[in-house]
Amino acid sequence: MSISQAFFRTLIQKSSLSDSSLVSENFPADDVAGNEANEISAVTLDEAITRAYTALLAQQREDGHWCFPLEADCTIPAEYILMMHFMDEVDTVLERKIANFLRTRQVTDGHGGWPLYYGGDFDMSCSVKTYYALKLAGDSPEAAHMVHARNAILERGGAARSNVFTRLLLAMYRQIPWRGVPFVPAEIMLLPRWFPFHLSKVAYWSRTVMVPLSILCTLKAKAINPRNVHVQELFVVDPVKEKNYFPVRTSLNRLLLYVERLASKLEPFIPSFIRRRAVKKAEQWVIERLNGNDGLGAIFPAMVNAYEALTLLGHDRDHPLLQQCRQSLRELLVDEGEEITWCQPCVSPVWDTVLATLALQEDKQADSEPIRRALDWIVPLQILDEPGDWRDSRPNLLGGGWAFQYANPHYPDLDDTAAVAWALIQTGAEDYRVSITRAADWLAGMQSSNGGFAAFDIDNAYYYLNEIPFADHGALLDPPTSDVSARCVGLLALNGEVRHQEAVKRGLDFLFNEQESSGAWFGRWGSNYIYGTWSVLEAFRLARVDKGHQAVQRAIQWLESVQRADGGWGETNDSYLDPQLAGQLEASTSFQTAWAVLGLMAAGEVENTAVRKGIDYLLRTQIATGLWEEPWFTAPGFPRVFYLKYHGYSKYFPLWALNRYRTLSSKSAV
Repeated sequence: MSISQAFFRTLIQKSSLSDSSLVSENFPADDVAGNEANEISAVTLDEAITRAYTALLAQQREDGHWCFPLEADCTIPAEYILMMHFMDEVDTVLERKIANFLRTRQVTDGHGGWPLYYGGDFDMSCSVKTYYALKLAGDSPEAAHMVHARNAILERGGAARSNVFTRLLLAMYRQIPWRGVPFVPAEIMLLPRWFPFHLSKVAYWSRTVMVPLSILCTLKAKAINPRNVHVQELFVVDPVKEKNYFPVRTSLNRLLLYVERLASKLEPFIPSFIRRRAVKKAEQWVIERLNGNDGLGAIFPAMVNAYEALTLLGHDRDHPLLQQCRQSLRELLVDEGEEITWCQPCVSPVWDTVLATLALQEDKQADSEPIRRALDWIVPLQILDEPGDWRDSRPNLLGGGWAFQYANPHYPDLDDTAAVAWALIQTGAEDYRVSITRAADWLAGMQSSNGGFAAFDIDNAYYYLNEIPFADHGALLDPPTSDVSARCVGLLALNGEVRHQEAVKRGLDFLFNEQESSGAWFGRWGSNYIYGTWSVLEAFRLARVDKGHQAVQRAIQWLESVQRADGGWGETNDSYLDPQLAGQLEASTSFQTAWAVLGLMAAGEVENTAVRKGIDYLLRTQIATGLWEEPWFTAPGFPRVFYLKYHGYSKYFPLWALNRYRTLSSKSAV
């Protein structure tokens, strides 16, 4: 067991024990799950809220915003090492610190590899990249941890079974032939909109990754690899002789694979003038969206590809564009001290700031000054007249959204926009009215034809594209989802403009249709059904849906049915693989407990025994800092292939739930 894993296991055990300073007298620690009659001590609740409130404000930055670390699996920090060797820009001190982090995340008491999230199973691609990164960093392949990882990889078919993105990297490092990767030519830039594949038909994250990647693939990029490190020992079959780089997923995938293989054979016949035009267009596309020190798309994979592609195209390493690329990547590093550094996939300042603000706003007596400072920081970041890819579908729609990161003007997202406008409305301040109106109008204009809302795009539901060889991750698209739709519908209903009533009605119809047979809703951007169900119940509250509505009652019953014996809730990311695991985890978590409690209270269940037990769980698990902490990952980046841990979720969501409970309990007592 690694040091990091041992720490987290200890933390879970401690969090399940009672803290005598927090557990109410009415809920003894040894009978918290079974005591349904008693109520929580108001004094204990007040103390817990005060401690959490004080701790959260202590982490507010001087300019008013919050930004907590955003963690992914070891793929991202491993790729940082791989990028340094690709470019021959190896910072040996940084490399050592990242390697130290990677070793702590290995599952040494199980399969020997690396998972996609804490408690998850072995993942081939993550393990291959991490093994390669550690070998580049100087780890001997005969070291015990490397032997364990290599055996785990070989037992599961070897590195040839990696996903597309890993095989693309291996091709650039000359570990596999280029025929082992999909055909991603720069000529995709020249395809017309009516063609079955077009950039506008895939999600923003796919666009920003694919365009610079098409340059790398077209020019057959070769990593410098200054130490000439290889990983041929990770292959069961000689990579040159390997015939099964593209396992067939479906009959449509088989057909598209045949078409793609045929197209790749025709590549030598592409006229040189067309190729030059395509590469130039791809380069211009990247430069237009380079986004200063915040990087292309403000996400790590796109930023790395842009850096490598622009270098390959001949830009001098001291060129301002490449300086921006380097700086944007450095901005993602998190130095934990004690020789540990890791890399974030992106940063989440707007999202963290607005959610922390919403948590504070639940306390109607709280100091308004921190809230005002937070919102005054956010408002100027509203994206109004800047160009954005969303304008391809709505060229005449005025801007009004916010991005997730500090800056990402081409890609405002609907979820952040709805949450920010929600917080602005709740202040009651008239000076925010223009921002609110622009946001609401933009959201209404971004509604998809089925009544739902996606994260970034409109009607981005060309599902056949998930069958192309490049899309083995199944996350090429951005279709409408329940959680984002809920946030947008709730905001439009709360804002109350007559011109948006039809959008609200269509959005509610979408949500009613999306409810699962269990009574829950799928959570695209939070893990998983607990998050989706809370999001929708919150929207129903804001839209004043009758609490006796069948959909609401079914959701209440589902949340009650998955409450754990300790009074909390927890759900594994494995529920994205197996829906039968919805609402199940080996331990409760603070953030999922908060979502469940908030959902129940939104449905009018403040006096529900399940709510009281959930609140008591939060009181018992608050740690000495006044906040909460646990190792579990909180959200998918892409379900089944990429997961995230928002470190802020265990900081502000429990406070949100406690604040609301105290407010509603006081009202009901009166």
